Amino acid sequence: MVLYQPQNGYCYNSDTHFLFNFICKNLEKYKNINGELLDIGSGSGILGLLLAKKFNKLSLNQVELQEVFQFFSQKNASTNNIVSKMHKGSFLEFDFDKKFDFCVSNPPFYHSNVIKSENENIKIARYNDFMPLKDFIKKASQILKNGGKFFFCYDCKQLSEIILYLNEFKFNLESIQFLHPKSTKEATLVMIHAKKDSKSLVRIFEPLIAFDESGEFTQSVQNIYKEAGTHSIKVEFE
Repeated sequence: MVLYQPQNGYCYNSDTHFLFNFICKNLEKYKNINGELLDIGSGSGILGLLLAKKFNKLSLNQVELQEVFQFFSQKNASTNNIVSKMHKGSFLEFDFDKKFDFCVSNPPFYHSNVIKSENENIKIARYNDFMPLKDFIKKASQILKNGGKFFFCYDCKQLSEIILYLNEFKFNLESIQFLHPKSTKEATLVMIHAKKDSKSLVRIFEPLIAFDESGEFTQSVQNIYKEAGTHSIKVEFE
């Protein structure tokens, strides 16, 4: 999959590949994946496009605030021959004309106390001032159908808040997976699968370790990149 990205601005990172893999693992038990998929804060479009390519009965929708990423999401959909409907505007304020079966997102999750980049589109893409966790989960609950699935990744230090808000807005935590930079390091990222109006017991996936002791990608991570098969090209946005 060829993905164009801005030369000077926020670019997707490995978190999105890991989230894609986590989503696929959760959907393995279902035989017929179809319905309306919304990629929240689509950026260059990578997450939704990977899912739409793998599960070709899904109807892809993207919502994106920034003009530069609206452009790249649409360009990448066209480049990879994937049909997508772009909703231009803020996810939190957008009045959607339908409800969704799946919502997926790699949202801005860095805490507001973290030192910020001076680049405006990087700030919007990274820091949760621009999409507070509670508002993010509340809105997802409003636009998902009953039984709808919600997948996202977040800073694992905020896990207690994630669980609190999921419960508040009628989500059940179905499964989680933690990402560790190395086997000897604390987790830095948590991947979440929540389902609206469900009562299943939570499933804890095996930890995902990014690097081995020699600083190389682990075999698990190499397999994730191979499965995604993405190739990035950086270009100027005018």
